[in-house]
Amino acid sequence: MQNQTAQAHHITDIIKVMNGGIEFYQEAKTKLDNSTYQAFFDRMIGAKAEAVQELQPFAIDQQGEVENDTSNMVKARQSYTKLLAKISGDSTTFTYIDQLEEVEDKVLEELDLALERKQAQDCDVTLRRVKVRMKECHDEMKALQVAAQH
Repeated sequence: MQNQTAQAHHITDIIKVMNGGIEFYQEAKTKLDNSTYQAFFDRMIGAKAEAVQELQPFAIDQQGEVENDTSNMVKARQSYTKLLAKISGDSTTFTYIDQLEEVEDKVLEELDLALERKQAQDCDVTLRRVKVRMKECHDEMKALQVAAQH
């Protein structure tokens, strides 16, 4: 089997952002008890968990081990959201949705960065497939964000 270490780029960063997103959605589920959001957040968690699973072989190629860490940027947003939610209880839903939409933006940004680099063909195909699903997640979250503003 050909070693693709030099050909899988930026995959661990994508996984860290997605892992952070999964944690953030799980937290949001506990803070927002609206059943509409619960099902929606479950879909977002499922899509990210599936994408992480698909990308892990390339992370192993890149760094020699499975990537389990989370992104510091996502952790910071999570802390920020917790703080804001404590300060302004009535806008907690919008605060979470707004910050989760920002996480979706970050996921797409990380995928674009990886796709700008020369990847092994199987990695490139996987990244493009994951990006289509993550774009759908982003668009759904953006629609939810707009609806939450009204």
